[in-house]
Amino acid sequence: MGSDTETEKSQQKEREKKKLMALAPIAKPLAGKKLCKRTLKLVRRAAEHKCLKRGVKEVVKSIRRGNKGLCVIAGNISPIDVITHVPILCEEANIPYVYVPSKEDLANAGATKRPTCCVLVLTKPTKGELGQEEQEKLKGDYDQVASEVSELANSMF
Repeated sequence: MGSDTETEKSQQKEREKKKLMALAPIAKPLAGKKLCKRTLKLVRRAAEHKCLKRGVKEVVKSIRRGNKGLCVIAGNISPIDVITHVPILCEEANIPYVYVPSKEDLANAGATKRPTCCVLVLTKPTKGELGQEEQEKLKGDYDQVASEVSELANSMF
């Protein structure tokens, strides 16, 4: 019985190694395990409250329109040319961005079946209003993740 859990753990470590091997060389700042988990949790909560833009086209359009938020980019995109312009747009608009290791995990957190290149977590929904309590909870999570992402980015440059 103990060997089953050991084989599962070794398989999980093997999957994580494959994810890290598939990472693009420009995937910096890359979220660590803890930050990645928090970021994906924030993406999941934002998807529930309709505060999420999915895909390169929607994200770029939102950034150009002046919407603020947190940009989460998958690090294992191939070809990498698809998303190379997104970090530049984010830096010009003073939007924090972070890379996560897997586009599949990002899609699962964003409540879609298709793998997603990038998402933009907005601070408030595009249509309608949130309840005061839900808004505060989402804003608190957003502020925490955004500050950690900013610290990570500052430590890199």
